[in-house]
Amino acid sequence: MSLSPECTDRDLAAIARMVYETSGITLHAGKRALVSARLQKRLRQTGAASFRDYIKVLQRDVSGEELTAMLDAITTNHTSFFREPQHFDFLAQTVLPTLCDRANGKPILGWSAACSTGEEAYTVAITACQALSDAASRRVTLLASDISSRAVARAAAGLFRSERTADMPRHLVLKYFQKASSPQSGVLQVTPSVRQMIEFRRLNLLHPAPPGPPFDFIFCRNVMIYFDRAAQQRVIDSLEARLARGGYLFISHSESLNGVRHGLSWVAPAIYRRGAA
Repeated sequence: MSLSPECTDRDLAAIARMVYETSGITLHAGKRALVSARLQKRLRQTGAASFRDYIKVLQRDVSGEELTAMLDAITTNHTSFFREPQHFDFLAQTVLPTLCDRANGKPILGWSAACSTGEEAYTVAITACQALSDAASRRVTLLASDISSRAVARAAAGLFRSERTADMPRHLVLKYFQKASSPQSGVLQVTPSVRQMIEFRRLNLLHPAPPGPPFDFIFCRNVMIYFDRAAQQRVIDSLEARLARGGYLFISHSESLNGVRHGLSWVAPAIYRRGAA
C-alpha cells in the first residue's frame, strides 16, 4: 500500500502564498493536515507524484483552471439554513418593510457575498417571501456569489439532502421545497419560484465588486475570519462601495470590523448601515 505524498514546510508555504495572493485566505502551519488531505485528489488527477510536482503544475497552468480547482478543494463550505437567525428576523422586521415602502416600486436588491452552497441565499429569499406580499416579493432580486465554482454549481441546483432542512420550521420546508427528481432518495429541491429570485455567480471578493446598481443589503458572513487585516480592508472597501445609501451590511457574530476603516454605523450585533445622506 503506497503512502500519500507528504506536504513539507516548503510545499505548504508555496501553496499558502498562491492561495493568499488569489483569494486573501490565510493558511497557517496548523492547516497542514487539511491542505494535505484535501489536495490528495488533485495530485492524483494531475499525475503529480509529490506536492512539489503539484506546485509546478500550478505554476505552469496559464489557464488558471487548476488554481481554481485547488481553491475549490481547500475552501471550507460549512453553512446551514437560517444560520444566525437574528439576522433574518432583522431583515424581515426592519429592512424589508422599509424597502417595500419605497416609491415607484423600485427593485429590492440583495447580495449574499459568500454564499457557499446556497443555504444563506435561499434563506434570504424565503425570508422575503414570508415577510412580503407576493407582489412585493417579486421585486426582490438576489445575487449570490462564492469563490468556489463547485459550491456555486451546487447552490444553483438548489438540491439538498432532507436532513439539511431538519432544523427548519416544517411549514417552510413544505412550502418552499419539493421532492427532487433525483436517483438518490431523500433529496429536496428549492421551488422554482424561490430559485428564480437568485442569480448565482462565481466571484472573488478581492476583485472589484460586480458592476450594477447598489445593493440595499449585503450578507458577507463567516468569510472574513479567513482573511488578514489587509484583505479584510480590501473586502470592506469593496462592499461599502456597492452598498446603497441607507443599505445594511450583515457580518457574522464571530467577526468584527474593529481595526478596519469604514464609514458604516453599528445598528445591531453584526449589522451595520451606510449613512442615508
